[in-house]
Amino acid sequence: MTLLAYRYALDPTPRQARYMAGHCAAARRAFNWGLGRVKANLDQRAAERTYGIPDELGTPSLTWSLYSFRRDWNQAKNDVAPWWAEYSKEAYSSGLDALAAALKNWGASRTGKRNGARVGFPRFKSKRRAVHSCRFTTGTIRCEQRHAALPRIGRVKLHEHPAKLLDALREGSARIMSATIRFERGRWFVSFTVEQSLPELTPARPDAAIGVDLGIKTLATLSEGPPVENPRHYIQAQQKLARLSRRVSRRRGPDRRIGQAASKRWQRANAQRNRVHHRVADQRRDAMHKLTTRLASTYATVVVEDLNITGMLSNRKLARHIADAGFGEFRRQLEYKAERFGGLIVADRWFPSSKTCSGCGAVKAKLLLSEREYLCDTCGLIMDRDKNAARNLAALAVAASSAETQNGRGADQKIRVTGQVAEKRQPGTASAGQTRTPLPEGAGV
Repeated sequence: MTLLAYRYALDPTPRQARYMAGHCAAARRAFNWGLGRVKANLDQRAAERTYGIPDELGTPSLTWSLYSFRRDWNQAKNDVAPWWAEYSKEAYSSGLDALAAALKNWGASRTGKRNGARVGFPRFKSKRRAVHSCRFTTGTIRCEQRHAALPRIGRVKLHEHPAKLLDALREGSARIMSATIRFERGRWFVSFTVEQSLPELTPARPDAAIGVDLGIKTLATLSEGPPVENPRHYIQAQQKLARLSRRVSRRRGPDRRIGQAASKRWQRANAQRNRVHHRVADQRRDAMHKLTTRLASTYATVVVEDLNITGMLSNRKLARHIADAGFGEFRRQLEYKAERFGGLIVADRWFPSSKTCSGCGAVKAKLLLSEREYLCDTCGLIMDRDKNAARNLAALAVAASSAETQNGRGADQKIRVTGQVAEKRQPGTASAGQTRTPLPEGAGV
């Protein structure tokens, strides 16, 4: 059984839209109430330490669990939110659950138990900046022909027919676990979390592997086949966005410092500009889904690099183009799609795919970014820089299927560039924990 999400756009009536907004506001109210109690408790205990009071004699600490938050909320809700009965209990539970998860992530990151970037302490949710979202786990949750049934809200019309979800529900291979409503880009969406048994899928070429080298000018250079050009959706829309931004700047916008409300003309101009941003995001997501689906459904193993996207975005000259390419979204989609068809190998971040010759295996000491063609000083191979890197990545698929690791980190794997004329030992090659299908010699290289 696998957890999947089916997301559909909603077409609510004005009354339903206001009611859904009220549920999201209730979740935000519970979140801020719980966070206020936690901050007050931490500040009180910190002040007592400055007075020399030991922790065991001071104010007792709060338990950051969903159960304790819900228990305390039920005792205080009549005073904190006298209107609590107007909305579903799931709204308040959704906000408290988000608070418990945020505090858990902060504590794990602080103690070193959580990998990745350091997680900051939760902040209060603002009505204007916070994402309007609410999750339902109990009650009447159904997906019908053209409607979504939600607790206390009722049947809300869908913009499209949920054929795929309905087929899985009729077959008995899926069941709805929860539903989440979310307001973004000026529209309401519902996401059904479904527990579903998925059949094993076989890629079109079960004995082939492919290396993918991501870039800016060319979005993806493949080890075999033509490259995928970068659509540059945001760059193409920049001129239109600049014109609409100038129009917005000439209108009377909101100013909270003096209590000035936005004019109707400003709201219309701002909505026009936002629609362009939303269209760019939809175009980028659609292009990514088509590319990743084609790669995952065609090849048994896909090899990509572990890019330092956060560090790449710090380059102010390339940050806009890197963000427009969507490297992180590409890998995220490829990871969960490759699990169903074959496998995904993520090459080590320091693997010299661009500096290594795909013909003889020689490694250059330096390779400038301006050198777009790879010229091997050993065998004389001349090839496009990105194409050479993609072929080196594809060679890792064969090496990962037969490599013998000595220290468990992949640092001593023996990499043999099959189909070529050289054999070499390369440190820091790949993490092949997700490969499923063993590949024959020279497959896909």
